[in-house]
Amino acid sequence: MFIEIRPYEKEHLSVRFKAVGEDFSKILKSIKKVPNRAWIPAGYFWIIPADRNSCDTLLNNLYNEGLFRTDSGFDFKNSEPNDSNKPHDIEPLNTEIIGGRDNHSATDIQCILNKLEEVITAKHYSKRTMEAYSYWISRFIRENKNKNLKTLSDTEINVFVNRLALKEKAASSSQNQALAAILFLYKNILGLTIKAPENIVRAKKPKKLPAVMSREETAKIFSLLPENDYGLLIRLLYGTGMRLMEALRLRVQDIDFSANEITVHCGKGAKDRKTVLPVSLKFPLQKHLENVRCIHEADCKEGFGSVPLPFALAKKYPNAGKTWVWQWVFPQSRRWRNKETGEQGRHHIDPSVIQRTLHEAVLRSGIPKPIGCHTFRHSFATHLLEAGYDIRTIQELLGHSDVKTTMVYTHVLNRGGLGIQSPIDRM
Repeated sequence: MFIEIRPYEKEHLSVRFKAVGEDFSKILKSIKKVPNRAWIPAGYFWIIPADRNSCDTLLNNLYNEGLFRTDSGFDFKNSEPNDSNKPHDIEPLNTEIIGGRDNHSATDIQCILNKLEEVITAKHYSKRTMEAYSYWISRFIRENKNKNLKTLSDTEINVFVNRLALKEKAASSSQNQALAAILFLYKNILGLTIKAPENIVRAKKPKKLPAVMSREETAKIFSLLPENDYGLLIRLLYGTGMRLMEALRLRVQDIDFSANEITVHCGKGAKDRKTVLPVSLKFPLQKHLENVRCIHEADCKEGFGSVPLPFALAKKYPNAGKTWVWQWVFPQSRRWRNKETGEQGRHHIDPSVIQRTLHEAVLRSGIPKPIGCHTFRHSFATHLLEAGYDIRTIQELLGHSDVKTTMVYTHVLNRGGLGIQSPIDRM
């Protein structure tokens, strides 16, 4: 459980918290007793006025609920802000104390993870990066719980990373991800310098060719997909070369039917790009959007129909979340409900639903290949190369920063035995 209070704009403080069960109810009850508090759905936090009375009310409520502790001898209820007994400010992560301890408690780890979330949010890293870094950092600290973080060197880091490969048979990508998380911890969270960083060993990434389907295999899987929005989305993956999350995050305004193109916002690496809208999918998409619009209008009539907006657009345009152009192209069939505010809305389809739909179709097809949603992206690029399109065009459609990344598809072209005749066939 933790509660975070920070300045919000000029006249308010934001209050965020994570808790479960009875603690959750106590915190919510304490916040709701503060006059003029408000719930900010776009950011999933509460705000209270940034004045002494509001702060005292909130802290006093938390204290009475047993959620706010003070130093022994400090009478919170009867305290006055004099020189000898001033209110306690919430301080940021003290890296000197935490980094210098030889035994790290769960509270220390939570402080580090809170700081990690703050830094990653400021850098606009993805949620997946946050989840991965949190896992590796927590594990690294726990496995070195009796050691001083400030004195750890390349030796301890190498031992941790190598153990992943030797004992857990982790892939090189997992090793390098763990290493990246540890280096991020030292540089951006603790502000510490690793001793002898040049001695840290990075796992060599194997050169693997991506799995690619033939056109016949692709058509067979399509024939086994359901005729609904799940099947339409999977077809769109192959027809556009988009990643799964890029397709799921599409908004209505991202599809230009007149220009036959789709704009992908904040793709991998926070890059925008344009890709092709397949002509054969225009009519199915238009029919799909007609159904989505009917659902959206029905939601609006019931007082809902708002979707989360990226970055700070919700503050700049408070009503934009209910407009048609910002709606998800592939919304969930059911509305979610916020238990604190009663607000309801729709998020995009969960990726696991699409993955499960495809997996079932692949099993029925009997194709002996490791086929996932990303396989359609590989097949899109390879089939374009086979059709004679230049590598630069394909690079732009895929959103690769370096053409070397796109060049891998030249090695998986369907040339039939690499287009050569074996010596044994000449005998």
